[in-house]
Amino acid sequence: MLRKALSLIVAAGLAVPVSAQAAAAAAPAAVLPDTGDTAWILASSAFVLLMTLPGLALFYGGLVRSKNLLSVVLQCGAIAAAASVLWVIVGYTVAFGPVTTGWMGGGSAFMFDSLATVRDGTLVPESSFALFQMTFAVITPALMVGAWVERARFAWVLAFCALWGLVVYAPVAHWLWGGGWLASQFGTLDFAGGLVVHTTAGVSALLVALLLGKRDGFPKKLILPHAPALTMVGAALLWVGWFGFNGGSALGANDNASSAIINTHIAASAAALTWLLVERLALGKPTTIGWATGAIAGLATITPAAVFVSPGAAILFGVAGSLVCYGAIQLIKLKWHIDDSLDVFAVHGVGGLLGTMLLGVFLAPELGGTGYFPGMDMSSQLLAQFVGIGAVALWSAIGTTILALMVSAFFPMRVDQEEEIEGLDVTSHGERAWDID
Repeated sequence: MLRKALSLIVAAGLAVPVSAQAAAAAAPAAVLPDTGDTAWILASSAFVLLMTLPGLALFYGGLVRSKNLLSVVLQCGAIAAAASVLWVIVGYTVAFGPVTTGWMGGGSAFMFDSLATVRDGTLVPESSFALFQMTFAVITPALMVGAWVERARFAWVLAFCALWGLVVYAPVAHWLWGGGWLASQFGTLDFAGGLVVHTTAGVSALLVALLLGKRDGFPKKLILPHAPALTMVGAALLWVGWFGFNGGSALGANDNASSAIINTHIAASAAALTWLLVERLALGKPTTIGWATGAIAGLATITPAAVFVSPGAAILFGVAGSLVCYGAIQLIKLKWHIDDSLDVFAVHGVGGLLGTMLLGVFLAPELGGTGYFPGMDMSSQLLAQFVGIGAVALWSAIGTTILALMVSAFFPMRVDQEEEIEGLDVTSHGERAWDID
């Protein structure tokens, strides 16, 4: 009897693992995060944050007068902090929550709640994906700082940018990257932010510059950068960080990431050289500011297409971006006298728009592109890109105008003339960037 009982126990014990293995074999294997892809996305997140802090802060800080350096750096830092907190609370779920209407995501990811083990379409944890997208939500409103430097009130800047990230940026990110209507219904393409980042920020910056008015003395008084060396260092940090910006948008450590980084680097290189040549021909001397501006123009132009085009096409993107953005600066500042102080629209906006349209052409396999998606050809893709540009630009313009005026009812947009003349570092923050005896 005892022997029989023992045999039953042993048989039952042996049956458990056999049964479990059989069940595991029958059920589909759970998708687990890939450690290599995850490591690359985490590193890319750091690269993109580097673009804002300290890259963009130094880039813009060197372009303003010394009496306003700290105001620019602080605005970049405060916007980064506010955008990060709001992204966790509600921004991420608006942009990347479950698709409901196609206009914005659902609320299940509120406060980063219920994030999946693996983000759909990737092999990385959704927490890593959300972190990576947070860095985009940080740099996009910070780009707009260049439009209002030396005259915007700090409280207005912070409140406006906080709301703008939720009302303008997050919905557009959903339209193109979160399964929204532009991507799903029209097939509009934007690999890493030509529309989501550069068009939203560029168009919004232009609107704010018009609402805010010109700096004291512009355009009659020559307003020169106080530290071109800082601008060149900031541009170099942006350039390196852009490897994570575009390469990380492949969402994996793979050939797409390599292609995106190669195209990013070669476009920036071609654009910087082109800008130096134009300066030499037009002004007689190449400048550090020209090198920095040209590089950023090339980076903005290649961003929407970085993974879809060939390196040869990337060179053309860089050259075209440099030439067109240079012309845009001359038109906006010298002819129209719009004080988009650090050329946010002329470089980021125009570059992003140009790259978005060129993508529709150079996606063609005969031009070295990866080819059109099923049901699309060059004409239909160009139409889809045009629809995307129109929708994003219109949404950005309307949302920015309403938010800017609404916030100004509580915080005046502009500092007093006396404060502007003395400089925002002292009048707004009680500090000086340089204490030189």
